[in-house]
Amino acid sequence: MFKDPKLALAIITVALVWGTTFLGIRVAVETIPPWFVAGLRQFLAGFILLIVLIFTKNLQWIGWKNLGSQIVLACLMLIVANGMTTVAEKHLTSSLASLISATSPLAVFILSLIFRMQKFSIRGLVGVLLGFTGILLIFKNGLEDLLNPEYRMGILFMFCAISGWAFGTIFTKKINHQPQNISLNLFYQFSFAGLIQILFGFISSDQSDVSTWSLKSILATVYLAIFGSVIAFFAFHYALKKITPIQISILSYVNTIIAIFLGWLILDEPISFTFITAAVLIICGVFITNYKPGMFKRS
Repeated sequence: MFKDPKLALAIITVALVWGTTFLGIRVAVETIPPWFVAGLRQFLAGFILLIVLIFTKNLQWIGWKNLGSQIVLACLMLIVANGMTTVAEKHLTSSLASLISATSPLAVFILSLIFRMQKFSIRGLVGVLLGFTGILLIFKNGLEDLLNPEYRMGILFMFCAISGWAFGTIFTKKINHQPQNISLNLFYQFSFAGLIQILFGFISSDQSDVSTWSLKSILATVYLAIFGSVIAFFAFHYALKKITPIQISILSYVNTIIAIFLGWLILDEPISFTFITAAVLIICGVFITNYKPGMFKRS
């Protein structure tokens, strides 16, 4: 796999950058209201893609049907999944948010069963049970935290985010659409989501005074837009041309480990033995659920 330097760079980029996004979000929401962080991130990413599309002469109308699909995807995967994760990190550590987010493939698996897009298997059941055992273990020694309204809201927002991502994934599979220009579709998604999330920011926050935003939070938001949304996206889709989607999904496990490590290293977030055990159970559960024979062979 790593005989191709460009492929290796793409994989490393995706693993490192997406592993740092939870840290970036946590730093950004320290002084910037979460919906503004999410909205500015998407809007800036859309603006960058607009420049790329104009420069490459690929900017064009995608048609009402495709636009409708992109709006649905933007609502589920950007406004709900990304937006709710950003709001949740106002109340949760980046480590906990990343670990809960790591269960998204389990939610996708369950919905695939419900919509009869995947057959039931004992392996899948074992994976789901392991994953949810890890979730229960997280809260085992922290039941008192659930008495904190902000903590409860953070947990609720994270599970809403997981649901949004799972339904977005199912919708993508349902429409079975392979866009000719992914950048063009993403431009519409980012732009729509950015505008809606910024509107949410004005509605839900009384802290729209930019003078209260720290330089560190602003830079974190810019980092999320440029690296987390644009550069990592292009690296991800380059890698998809060389290896299978299942192979690249392994990066989600690496992302979680990086996010937990960075939260501990940079933000001094506490990591207990119980938390590490829960992380191992969740990662193993997701791996078992996603595992398919031959998944490590080069496509």
